[in-house]
Amino acid sequence: MITIKEVTNKKGMRIFADYPFRLYKNCPHYVPSFRSDEENIMDPKKNPYLDDAEIRCFLAYRDGELVGRVASILQKKYNRVSGRKCMRFSRFDCVDDEEVASALIGAVEKYAREEGMDTVHGPWGFNDQDREGLLTYGFDRRATYCTNYNYPYYEKLIRGLGYEDESEWLEYDFEIPDKVDERISRIAERLKDKFKVREVSGTIPMNKLIARYGRKAIGLVNEAYASLDCYVAVEGRSVTKVLDQFATVINPRYFSMLVDEKEDVVGMAVMLPSLCEAIKKSDGRLFPFGFVRVLKAIKHPKELEMALIAVRPDYQKTGINSLMISRIMKNLLEDKIEKVESNPELVTNTAVQSQWTSLEKHVVKKRKCFIKRIAASETEAEAEAAAADAEN
Repeated sequence: MITIKEVTNKKGMRIFADYPFRLYKNCPHYVPSFRSDEENIMDPKKNPYLDDAEIRCFLAYRDGELVGRVASILQKKYNRVSGRKCMRFSRFDCVDDEEVASALIGAVEKYAREEGMDTVHGPWGFNDQDREGLLTYGFDRRATYCTNYNYPYYEKLIRGLGYEDESEWLEYDFEIPDKVDERISRIAERLKDKFKVREVSGTIPMNKLIARYGRKAIGLVNEAYASLDCYVAVEGRSVTKVLDQFATVINPRYFSMLVDEKEDVVGMAVMLPSLCEAIKKSDGRLFPFGFVRVLKAIKHPKELEMALIAVRPDYQKTGINSLMISRIMKNLLEDKIEKVESNPELVTNTAVQSQWTSLEKHVVKKRKCFIKRIAASETEAEAEAAAADAEN
């Protein structure tokens, strides 16, 4: 028999955050989130994403043994902007057991009905800065710092509960050339003069750059990514949180920011030093030794993750992305970076995929989100169940 318990205190959140470490203890491909981040996702003081969202966390037990977890996110901003009535499931982890998965997702669906929602979908996070998507291909590959790993049986469990495909992402390995394509460098210099844009990364310390241009940069990303599946704009207190994270993990050698004559940000590209091994060795803890490992990984990386590239809509298809690519490629070649891997790119996001056409790449992972329409109330759900029983 499966028992579902809602998390209501700090002790429960520690158990919730710890469960993936137990489930993936012997899995070399799993890369954890920082424990402190996960333990605080229900605390409005430490999680500004709750300004526009609500979250409930659930644990599944079988005969007293912890066998799964899931979070249910009511993303009010997304529902308000889209006009939909959606509940997101997130942080879904469990053993290979249909009954456990049914009980966990059932708790999400029940909460959705209580709130008058008619759709459940996921795994989505609070926004695009949160981990999202279920791995469906590439199970023999290590996850990146920004993505979840899950066992192959997860998709079977979710589909078995009546969920269908909603969104799909691809992840790539990029071939690192021996040198920067001279054509790109020449084009970049011409475009710099033509559009009167300039590179600001590397011209001032990162903390000053973020203070001066950070909020404009977030605004650029919101504008460039607004049409993406289930995108939630980063606004309010969330901007500070994202900028603080950027300031911590960015190495300016693999970062590019373009501004125009008005000092408005028109383009940004970020490759992050891979923190995977540092986090794994520290078991998701920053202290006492995790911070030193992370700092070393940022300053002297061997692997990079392509985090994002965004160009303001009126500058798209002008080729100014070559300015950013040229700068980052020059530095990663000088630093003898051994590997570059993308984070998830939506199959439908052709604008981003076209940014890196000068580099050879290979699909190494795929992930999906799933969706299901549900009855919008307990009464409707009971009526549907009774009708199904009658048919059988």
